[in-house]
Amino acid sequence: MSEIPPDEIRERLASIEARITEACRAAGRARSEVRLVAVSKKQPLASVLAAYAAGQRVFGENYVQELEARVVSMPPDVDWHFVGHLQTNKARKVAELAGMVHTVDSERLAIALDRASALRASPLPVLLQVNIDREGTKSGVLPEGAETVLASMQRLTHLSIQGLMAIPNPEAGARPFAALRLLAGSLRKRLGLPLPELSMGMSADFEQAVSEGATLVRIGTEIFGARGPRI
Repeated sequence: MSEIPPDEIRERLASIEARITEACRAAGRARSEVRLVAVSKKQPLASVLAAYAAGQRVFGENYVQELEARVVSMPPDVDWHFVGHLQTNKARKVAELAGMVHTVDSERLAIALDRASALRASPLPVLLQVNIDREGTKSGVLPEGAETVLASMQRLTHLSIQGLMAIPNPEAGARPFAALRLLAGSLRKRLGLPLPELSMGMSADFEQAVSEGATLVRIGTEIFGARGPRI
């Protein structure tokens, strides 16, 4: 994998910014409603620093080991989001380092993160991952199970439930994004939770996600190019 020059990373970020802005305009939304999470997994540190120099402040990591390495190598004002599958035995380290966890996929993991967050200055913001496409190879609760898991999470005092997250098949178009939006609306009414965040949309489909209400779009390849071997 060849490293993308810093100037090109800056240009790519500017292009994505323009595309998000246009998608928001077309959907009648304010640009401030959508945050870009630059997914930096398996990318060289120089590329991540180039994105930071271009103004990016929210980054997503998929692996706990890489998150640890990034935190000590990057400036302290980065907002680190954990966006990968998380095992319960690594919950403590993620609770210590992450500003948000997008991938809570079970009550068991939520309990582990709650215990691990007891020493935080404030509750850990989390999203419930929903397997909106019902794909057997993907993590996440099924849509009909989301209410039960969220209801149990409401009793956990060290977590702040912020919304839902999904990783649908990019070939499915806007349908899964609309389904996640509608599910969030239903859960707000049934549970009395604000659920302000919808984490959905990646490099191939983030504009469709924005059109359906995404507040967090997770983009890696469009910024950094193809991923290299795990660091």
